[in-house]
Amino acid sequence: MNKYNDNIHNVNLEYIKPLYTPEKFMNMVPVKPDQIHTVFQSRKEIGDIINETSDKFLILVGPCSIHDVQACLEYAHKLKTLSDQVNDKIMIVMRTYFEKPRTTTGWKGFINDPNLNDSFDVHEGLKKARGFLNQILHIGLPTATEFLDPFMPQYYGDLISWGAIGARTVESQTHRQLSSGLSMPIGFKNGTGGSVQIAIDAIIAAKNQHVFLGIDEKGQTSVVKTSGNKYGHLILRGGKTGPNYDSKSVESAVNSLIENKLDPKLVIDCSHGNSNKDYKNQSKVFKSIIEQKINGQNAIFGLMLESHLNPGSQSIPSNPKDLKYGVSITDQCIGWDETENLIKWAYNEL
Repeated sequence: MNKYNDNIHNVNLEYIKPLYTPEKFMNMVPVKPDQIHTVFQSRKEIGDIINETSDKFLILVGPCSIHDVQACLEYAHKLKTLSDQVNDKIMIVMRTYFEKPRTTTGWKGFINDPNLNDSFDVHEGLKKARGFLNQILHIGLPTATEFLDPFMPQYYGDLISWGAIGARTVESQTHRQLSSGLSMPIGFKNGTGGSVQIAIDAIIAAKNQHVFLGIDEKGQTSVVKTSGNKYGHLILRGGKTGPNYDSKSVESAVNSLIENKLDPKLVIDCSHGNSNKDYKNQSKVFKSIIEQKINGQNAIFGLMLESHLNPGSQSIPSNPKDLKYGVSITDQCIGWDETENLIKWAYNEL
C-alpha cells in the first residue's frame, strides 16, 4: 500500500488478524447426534410453549455471564438434576451468555477475552465457548444466550435453543435483520429507557424477510436472505422509568402487542431494571410473575433469572486467580440454594 493510502486507510486500527472460519470451529468441536437432538427438541418445545400447545412454563436461568467453565459446569449439573425433578411442569433452559454489551467500557465477555486479562484471545474464546456448550448439551440441558456480534451465530448458534436481543441493541437494524434468520426463538428486550414499543418494532421487523451482508460457514462475506422468525417475543426487563413486571405494566404490554397485531406473549426478566440491579430483589419479582401466571395472565409464558453457585458479584482483580469461585463478574446473581428453592416453590404453585 502506498504512503498516501497509509494516511487515510485504517488510521485508527492497531491490527487486523484473520479468524478461523465457523466451519473450522465446528470441526474442532463437533456435535454428536444426541446433542443435535437436544437442540432440535428443545427449540420445538419452546415453540410449543409460545404456541400454547404445551402448558409448561419456561425458566431461563443461570449466570449473568460465563467466565469460569469449571464453576459453570458444576452449576449445570445441579441445574440438570433440578430440571429432571420439575420437567413435567417447567422447562428449564440454562443461560450461557458469552457476549456482554457495555454501556461505555468493560469486560466484553468470554469470547472476547476468555483469560480476563485484556489479551483478547478470540480464537481461544470461541473454541472454549463451543466446548462448554458441547458439555452442557451432553448432560441434556438446552442453552440460551444473547447475540451481540452479528457474525457470532455462525460460530456457535447451532448449539443454542433460545436467543435474546438485548436492551442496548434492540433498536439496531442489524440485529433485527439478524434475528429474522436465526434458527431458534428470539426474545427482544424493551429498551434501556423502558420503551416497549422499540421491542415490538423489532419483533415485527424480525418476522419479515430481509437481505443483508453476513458470512457463511466458510467465513466468506455473503449476501444473506432470510425467511423471517415466527417465534419472536417480548421481554420485559424494566428500565430507567422503573420496573415493569407488575400486573399493570404487563397488561399494558399485552395491549400494545395486540394493537400491533402480534400474539400477546412475553417473558419477564427478574433482574436488571426489574430488580433495580439488586439481586436480593429477584425473588420478589419471581414470585410476582408466578402469582400473575396462576391468576390467569396467560400472556406470560416464561421468566429469566440470573443465578450462580454463590450470590452477589465481584470485580475482576489484577490477578484472575484471585477470583472468588462461583461468583458473577458482571451483574449480581442469586445463589444456588435460593435458585433451587424458588423453582421448587414455582413447581408446587403452578
